[in-house]
Amino acid sequence: MVVAIIGLAAGAVVLSVPDPRPSVAEDAERFAARLSRAREEAVLTNRPVAVEATVAGYSFMAFDGARWSILDEGPFGPETWTAGATVEPSEVRILFDPTGVAEPGVVTLTRERNSRTITVDGAGEVSLNG
Repeated sequence: MVVAIIGLAAGAVVLSVPDPRPSVAEDAERFAARLSRAREEAVLTNRPVAVEATVAGYSFMAFDGARWSILDEGPFGPETWTAGATVEPSEVRILFDPTGVAEPGVVTLTRERNSRTITVDGAGEVSLNG
């Protein structure tokens, strides 16, 4: 009888432990914040900044007038999505020009039955839906 009670208690503990992975909402919020920061970087440094997102994660690049180079300092280090997250479309590139204007883009993150959509409009404004 004691073993059965311990088994039930252990099962209850395991079922009540939260998922240690960040939620898809947290991934989406972090991505949206970093997109906004990329727009600011383009305006402040007077150079185009691009964000490339794939099924694996996303990274930032800047154009110096001759070539594109990876941004990996400060908030611009490459980031991978949380395990189990899927991205639609599978590849997207969002480009912010030095005035903050952007090529519009939409990225939808999904994990299990939860999804969030990050949208960048032509004015470079970033919004999070879902």
